[in-house]
Amino acid sequence: MWEDRLIVFCGIDWAERHHDVALVDEAGTLLAKARITDDAAGYHQLLVLLAEHGDSPEDPIPVAIETSHGLLVASLRTGSRRVFAINPLAAARYRDRHGVSRKKSDPGDALVLANILRTDMHAHRPLPADSELAQAITVLARAQQDAVWTRQQVANQVRSLLREYYPAALLAFQGKQGGLTRADARVILTLAPTAAKAAKLTLAQLRGALKRSGRLRGCDAEAERLRDVFRAEYAHQLPGVEDAFGHQLLALLKQLDATCEAADDLAEAATAAFHQHTDSEILLSFPGLGPMLGARVLAELGDDRARFTDARALKSYAGSAPITRASGKKRFVGRRFVKNNRLINAGWAFAALTASPGANAHYRRRREHGDWHAAAQRHLLNRFLGQLHYCLKTRQHFDEQAAFAPLLSPPTEQVA
Repeated sequence: MWEDRLIVFCGIDWAERHHDVALVDEAGTLLAKARITDDAAGYHQLLVLLAEHGDSPEDPIPVAIETSHGLLVASLRTGSRRVFAINPLAAARYRDRHGVSRKKSDPGDALVLANILRTDMHAHRPLPADSELAQAITVLARAQQDAVWTRQQVANQVRSLLREYYPAALLAFQGKQGGLTRADARVILTLAPTAAKAAKLTLAQLRGALKRSGRLRGCDAEAERLRDVFRAEYAHQLPGVEDAFGHQLLALLKQLDATCEAADDLAEAATAAFHQHTDSEILLSFPGLGPMLGARVLAELGDDRARFTDARALKSYAGSAPITRASGKKRFVGRRFVKNNRLINAGWAFAALTASPGANAHYRRRREHGDWHAAAQRHLLNRFLGQLHYCLKTRQHFDEQAAFAPLLSPPTEQVA
């Protein structure tokens, strides 16, 4: 039948409670439109609508939508269907292409999305076909990163509050690794939320608090240090005001305890899932990549090897590759602003400086050439991503000597 040869494209304008669907043929003719609910019945209605217009497991209808997550996308991605996540800014530009009146409606946006696939599907990439394990690692790693960011935000609030009335606490914990997020800092501040109470703590109370926080060594010396810090002379608020600040601190410490526990639990789950993946050994062979950082990198790259056609595509996605803007006699080369912020902010290049002599030498050479710290780190990450793309493609482990051979080779002695 003629319907079997019809090429159909689908666009979905999604919302919180309902979604508008539009189907067009290769000539741009609107074949069908519908509004479905955001539940199992609505998803079933969508699949039935697609099947009525030729959708099949062997030849599924491609779908364009302005999001890459959610139950609707998960339902569409079952099987071999290609789902294209169109950037909302790009969709807005396509909308202006079809009219200058600046009118906008949800059914009209669904039609625009369907026409994007009809005319420019080759210019957009479908969502990667990552494995179930890789998708689970993405959820866990991103959640852990969000928990770390939230933990730091609450810790900054605690720090700002302590500056108002409790400078001894900042002197006691701010200079240590982890700062106010340390377990011993949180336990002692809960025990003594004001400077007046901290000054009355005995060595036995301080030792007990340190042991409750999980500290095993050096409790006596640390207790004596904390006692000396707390009993030094500082400016104080009025007693009633200081007590009020203490109640506020206890409320913030409850939030800080919760975020610290969430970050630790998610890190444990993410690393456990990461070690089950076949790419974990290759990632861990790279300097500076531990289980948690490796899980974050794998979460953003996925395990669909067809996602990036070459190393340059991966570098552009990460934002480490520079971008050129040229027009007439003007030419500017600078950093990318549209990028995967989670990947570029993972801190891989910084962690590799102490773990790899070659990476450190590469960074120093870029600095000598005039790069700032951030630019030198981006250049190092750019190099690592190219090597990672090659290692994942060829299933090889990282080789320090091969990766930084010119930088690690000893200088040739000049013969007199």
